[in-house]
Amino acid sequence: MDTIYALKAFIMGLVEGFTEFLPISSTGHLILAGSLLNFTGEKVKVFEIAIQSGAMLSVCWVYRERLMHVLRGFSTDPKARRFVVNLVIAFVPAALLGVFFSSMIKAVLFSPVPVATAFIAGGLVIMWVERRNRNNPGLARIDSVDDMTAMDALKVGFAQAFALIPGTSRSGATIMGAMLFGMSRKAATEFSFFLAMPTLFGASAYSVWKEWHLFSASDIPVFTIGSVGAFISAFLCVRWLLRYISTHDFTAFAWYRIVFGIFVITSAHFGWVAWVD
Repeated sequence: MDTIYALKAFIMGLVEGFTEFLPISSTGHLILAGSLLNFTGEKVKVFEIAIQSGAMLSVCWVYRERLMHVLRGFSTDPKARRFVVNLVIAFVPAALLGVFFSSMIKAVLFSPVPVATAFIAGGLVIMWVERRNRNNPGLARIDSVDDMTAMDALKVGFAQAFALIPGTSRSGATIMGAMLFGMSRKAATEFSFFLAMPTLFGASAYSVWKEWHLFSASDIPVFTIGSVGAFISAFLCVRWLLRYISTHDFTAFAWYRIVFGIFVITSAHFGWVAWVD
């Protein structure tokens, strides 16, 4: 295996893990990082989705006690059953839309300038939601994921579907959507983590299965390296984010998205950076 290619795969894994659970779009950053590293192509698009499983395993580890409690109590504990049912309900909208529209989205929107545009739009949405909730603190009626109803889960599921647009951010769409629908910042963030489990595992499995013909046994080490990088960086990021939201809102991420998006569009327009589609 080529050492430079393996290093690029590891860097891509780190980018995936550090950005997957922040409201800044992991897919968008992977597209931009791949463009800068000249790590592009149809096989790489599947790689970017598949290594999400590495990031997801880190969340499973952080919440292992909660997950074990749900598994043990599923047959006897109504809260555990409601939690699982809500995850399934929230998972369905993005899963169905992804199956029907993923190919079209990859063909049209998986390039730097559309991603940068989504960065800016998402940043503006985050600012609006945070200002709305700051001016109306009584809107947060759900303080725990255990207090969610099936309708709450369905609303968050439709919000997550917006993340099919590269640059939108899956975590950003679910967290902001959940906050709009009455969840506290902490509950919205935790539900976004949990919802990532079926969403990312499902997306990874579906993408690899659909594009299986592109790969051979020699690609396994590259996927492994990328997944390990994603696990390490996601573990650090999730632990940090849980501490961060206890005293901060998401406005800083909104500014980051806007500034970075403007830079990408400007640099592409003037040719400062050779972004590769």
